[in-house]
Amino acid sequence: MKNTLEFIRKILEKNSTIVLGLSGGPDSMCLFNILLKFKEEYNLKIICAHVNHNVRKESKEEEEFVKKIVLKNNCLFETTKLNLNHKNFEANARKERYAFFNEMVKKYQAKYLMTAHHGDDLVETILMHMTRGSHFYGYCGFKKITHFDNFSLVRPLIYLTKEDILNYCKENKISYCLDKTNDSDVHTRNRYRKVILPFLKKENKNVHLKYLQFSEEIETIEDYLQKKTLDALTKIRSFDKVNLHELNKLEPLIKKRVLEYILKEEYQNDIILITNKHIKAIIALCTSNKANTSIDLPLQKKAIKEYNLLYFSNKKNPKREEYILEDEIILNEHEKIIKVKDSDILKSNYLIRLNSQEISLPLKVRFKKDQDRMAVKNLKGHKKLKDIFIDEKVPLSKRNQYPIVVDNKNTILWVPGLKKSKFDKNKDEFYDIIYKYVIDKEDYNEK
Repeated sequence: MKNTLEFIRKILEKNSTIVLGLSGGPDSMCLFNILLKFKEEYNLKIICAHVNHNVRKESKEEEEFVKKIVLKNNCLFETTKLNLNHKNFEANARKERYAFFNEMVKKYQAKYLMTAHHGDDLVETILMHMTRGSHFYGYCGFKKITHFDNFSLVRPLIYLTKEDILNYCKENKISYCLDKTNDSDVHTRNRYRKVILPFLKKENKNVHLKYLQFSEEIETIEDYLQKKTLDALTKIRSFDKVNLHELNKLEPLIKKRVLEYILKEEYQNDIILITNKHIKAIIALCTSNKANTSIDLPLQKKAIKEYNLLYFSNKKNPKREEYILEDEIILNEHEKIIKVKDSDILKSNYLIRLNSQEISLPLKVRFKKDQDRMAVKNLKGHKKLKDIFIDEKVPLSKRNQYPIVVDNKNTILWVPGLKKSKFDKNKDEFYDIIYKYVIDKEDYNEK
């Protein structure tokens, strides 16, 4: 218990608001009792968030039990009732629980969300992940503290075993509810809890602390690898396209992680559909001798290789059509827009000079929209983008994918290679931004 109390005291800030996931079981009631000991000293506001899973006849009674104790201790009580079918019940219930907790964090602007996961839970989670297989980070189980933008998810009981918690409840005369389904062998976790965990504890009664140490080692290594991955990503990707020449230079582990990171962006909550088989197929695609080839992925997506570029297409949800323009954007194998420090070019539609005070940053690259108009340099009024494409004889098939440079207010500044707007500056005027449109690595000085 000493480690738990020291941990709480170390992270708590005075006058903070805490959302506590309070089921009414011994674990959460133990944590509630511990937090009450800090309530007055730290002037804490504790919101107890109870989820009624609505699958047992005792659920309503447990809700009333929890509510009564919470109010008796001058804390706030919030509850929600789930109505889920039994298909993937555990996964869906967890998703709904955390959605409710996050809602409460936002409602009360809480600094902390606390749950009563303990050391035995950590051991079980790590073993289950090892048995099923997981990404490297999955082998750490869960962290004792996870920082989000506006709050931290904290698990103070991670230093304790279930036995420690039950003893604490007994010594402090803490009432709690018991969920009989925790004794059922139907759930995988219960089998680990009843069979494997007792065996490990016979070998070492503090085995949970060894698993916590293992978890923290994984976390440290993961943080390092994540930094390497993000550093690599910034160097190889632009405009949602990956430079295969640079990707294939990476160490195999970082290369794999970069692809996994991109796939996570593509699939979001559906990333579970991506297996090692898909990753291996994409890696093979990246080193293929074929200039143009692709592979099919789940949810009607494709990984496409075009010359030295890799990108993902989505038939169900079209790729986004707006991108921030910073130092460089690779448009395709043959075209890119780059930021340059200076240029001797005096007149060219392949180069634009801008005064940042006259436009709204950041600059963006997007595709054509209906009714687009631009104030063309040296012309009065505005001209339709459609007419510019017609005048410049741009094929109809290319017009919808032609890059357009706009500012943050969606003012069209430049149609690279074709026309510049009135915002373009001559070399003898003031400017502090220069971009160049490059095709096939050749400099086009006149257009």
